[in-house]
Amino acid sequence: MTKRILVVEDNDLNRKLFCDVLQAGGFSVEPVADGNLAIEAARAFTPNLVVMDIQLQDVSGLDLISILKHDADLCEVPVLAVTAYAGKGDEQRIRESGAEGYLAKPVSIGPFMAAVRGLVDGAPKAVAS
Repeated sequence: MTKRILVVEDNDLNRKLFCDVLQAGGFSVEPVADGNLAIEAARAFTPNLVVMDIQLQDVSGLDLISILKHDADLCEVPVLAVTAYAGKGDEQRIRESGAEGYLAKPVSIGPFMAAVRGLVDGAPKAVAS
């Protein structure tokens, strides 16, 4: 079964790049440009992984990760956080919010796909309801 990845990214070029690379890697991808729609999209799409931009326009990616991790249906879905603002202590703060993976932008394709595959392959199997 094809693994599903939800990409939450408000920058059009980054979102297209992530989606194109993931689709070329054999994944089914659902892009979300508006962070306010991310949780609803996750519930509808039931992803095996969420790629989450931390610096979204209207809502914090950290807040979205926290919401995902406190949702009974989504708490087991791993999150790969990506951010352009990689300052001292940011990775720890992002991981403390619940993200299992972290990459600083600009993201290189090799490390990005390695992180994605590691999280998807290590993720618990989705249970059909």
